[in-house]
Amino acid sequence: MNDTAMQFAAADRPLTELLDAVPSAAWSSPSPCEGWTAADVVGHLIDTQRDFFGRHGVDVGPALDVAGDPAAAWRAHARRVAEVLADDAVPALAFDGFFGPTTIGETFEQFYVWDMQVHRWDVARAVGADPGLTDEELDRMEAGADSFGDTLYMDGICRPPVEVPPGADRATRALARLGRAV
Repeated sequence: MNDTAMQFAAADRPLTELLDAVPSAAWSSPSPCEGWTAADVVGHLIDTQRDFFGRHGVDVGPALDVAGDPAAAWRAHARRVAEVLADDAVPALAFDGFFGPTTIGETFEQFYVWDMQVHRWDVARAVGADPGLTDEELDRMEAGADSFGDTLYMDGICRPPVEVPPGADRATRALARLGRAV
């Protein structure tokens, strides 16, 4: 299994576990993402990944109905993404990205896997669950924020950082950097 497929699988496992545990009534709960419900966050993850692959000629299958069952839609999407990423040729596809020459694998790991971890926190927060972020995932969040520089705060990515109380734990500090108040 190539690195991109492994990174996706590692981010997918805890995300899928969280989504599978969300009670039906909680999908309409507001998320920390302004104007989005927990279900909208899942729709965003699916739509942005589908768009990314589609723009680079990679078919991830038909559009999915997130509204009916967001967790089932995610599972179906994640299975298809895992299949696509298992083909070593897909992560190796080169293109000119926002930050210069890159590959599907590099970009998918840098942004889309990172996005899955950040939005796992958003869904957990919306439904009152523990996101269970590990130190390794917090490392990825911090490294991702470092790699994006000021573009992290462009419209549609993250809100400006929020203040944290003295002595805040690492997760609180990392998420505050991404505009999320714990």
